[in-house]
Amino acid sequence: MNDEKFIEVKNLRKVYENGHEAIKNVSFSVKKGDLVCLLGPSGCGKTTILNMLAGLLSPSSGDILFDGKSVVKTAPKDRQIGYVFQNYALYPHMTVLQNIMFPLTVGKNKKSKQEAEKIAQKYMKLTQITEFANQKPGKLSGGQQQRVAIARALVQEPNILLMDEPLSNLDARLRLKIREEIRSLVKEVGITTLFVTHDQEEALSIGDKIILFNEGLIQQDDLGQNFYLEPNNYFVANFVGNPVIDNFHVQVKGKRIIASDFELSVDDLFRDRFKKELVDGDYVLSVRPENIQPAEDGYVSATIKDVELIGRERILKFDHNGVQARSLVDLETPIKTGDQIKLKMRLDRVFIFTPEGERVY
Repeated sequence: MNDEKFIEVKNLRKVYENGHEAIKNVSFSVKKGDLVCLLGPSGCGKTTILNMLAGLLSPSSGDILFDGKSVVKTAPKDRQIGYVFQNYALYPHMTVLQNIMFPLTVGKNKKSKQEAEKIAQKYMKLTQITEFANQKPGKLSGGQQQRVAIARALVQEPNILLMDEPLSNLDARLRLKIREEIRSLVKEVGITTLFVTHDQEEALSIGDKIILFNEGLIQQDDLGQNFYLEPNNYFVANFVGNPVIDNFHVQVKGKRIIASDFELSVDDLFRDRFKKELVDGDYVLSVRPENIQPAEDGYVSATIKDVELIGRERILKFDHNGVQARSLVDLETPIKTGDQIKLKMRLDRVFIFTPEGERVY
């Protein structure tokens, strides 16, 4: 058993009959017991990956291994997986108890009614839905239906749990509550879980690690904080982070970094943060709003267009060369709409990308 690579995806591709290449030579691994989030915008390929892991789709090429064994030719029912669908897919004519028992009453591993009910009761207790045992799904709230779907997936005691956008039908407050419950639950059960979402906050809050996709390719496979602190490329830097990152178009000439209304010296940058040499040309300098702050010796001039309150902090919005930028400050900072201020960046926290999105610094 290789716990470090309990799930292993090798050079996976999926090309549909119309020629669309949904997944382009993707490889990654998942540790046993980890909760891993597959993150990315709509259409990036994350659900396609999940469906290939489940056996609902066949890959065009490549391999999928569970615990060291290839499952590409294994039927979905024999892969020992549980799947929680986006729409829950509960049987409306069955009670909650019957829905949860159902996977145990069919197939080659069919159990007696008494045994199936005992196992179902265990997972109903775990997901806190025992009181709804005799109700039909239509009588339940979205959060309660979600718990039923999770319990039904877990009763089979699968080796792997797959969840496809399981919280997208819930309101914002309930999503927060249920995502905490999901993390707690899968950790208590100790089940290896892949969780598909387009919501970066969801992924950052519950994932042991995140695999970020775009256009069928992995952009970064990493711990959550590294997407924020050390993004691989321009796409990652702009996809992860709230408020969104500020992007300044700059030119490098000799030892100078020149924007429309400020200049920096290349020598002021930190040598250990360079990914490759910064040659003359056009770049994008990106900085997160908390790392560009009002300062008397600031070199970025700004007229505050708007001030937005977000809980314990405020966002100062200003225009730079026709594009909106932001500075994140605490509530006590005495700046209001219309103020003209100077801002200064933390140069150990800025990123520099080529026009193609490759990170240079």
